[in-house]
Amino acid sequence: MLESVGLLTGSPWIYAVVALSVLLDVFLPVLPSGVLVITAATAAAAGSTSAATGSVETAAGKVPHEVPSLLVLVLCTATASVLGDLVAYRLAWRGGDRLDRAIARSRRLTTAQERLGAALSRGGGALVVIARFAPAGRSVVSLGAGAAHRKVKDFLPWSALAGVAWAGYSVGLGYFGGQWLGASWVGAAVSVLALFAAGALAAYVMRRPAPEPAPEPAA
Repeated sequence: MLESVGLLTGSPWIYAVVALSVLLDVFLPVLPSGVLVITAATAAAAGSTSAATGSVETAAGKVPHEVPSLLVLVLCTATASVLGDLVAYRLAWRGGDRLDRAIARSRRLTTAQERLGAALSRGGGALVVIARFAPAGRSVVSLGAGAAHRKVKDFLPWSALAGVAWAGYSVGLGYFGGQWLGASWVGAAVSVLALFAAGALAAYVMRRPAPEPAPEPAA
């Protein structure tokens, strides 16, 4: 698999493929966008260990093979993450009563919506960042914020921070995993496991009950 992705990383198409996968996985959480980002970064690490540019053997002979920019990969991933969040947010905002009834039937969505509203009203949105790492957490939070008609100025900065954090973490895992363990399936697998571990921890934090507000002191 790394060889195939390695060929893809030699063209600008890798950025488009990664961006499209990350943008769509807010609606289709089964898409392996994190695995794709890590694999692309691992392949980039393989190229950087040999030379900045090299060549790939094709039927027409040797052609230049460019090592992708990790910075551009992070920017594409983070931008696509924020755009996907905003699309889901706007669709949920306009969803009307039908979406409200669907959320009301889901205990998970209802709880996430309540916790998100409380977090944003207190001026903090760490839950948005944590949810970006949890499986389907991004979908739950983006749809919940839109359905609850939270202000975009309260949601967007945290969504951007979440996108940058997730993109940096995923690309960093792939790159350093490839550097330390070699650009093989072993290095990619360890990096993917580290991503899943962060997702499991984030899911655990999201499932914890919200702390009860402190009682007001008696007058």
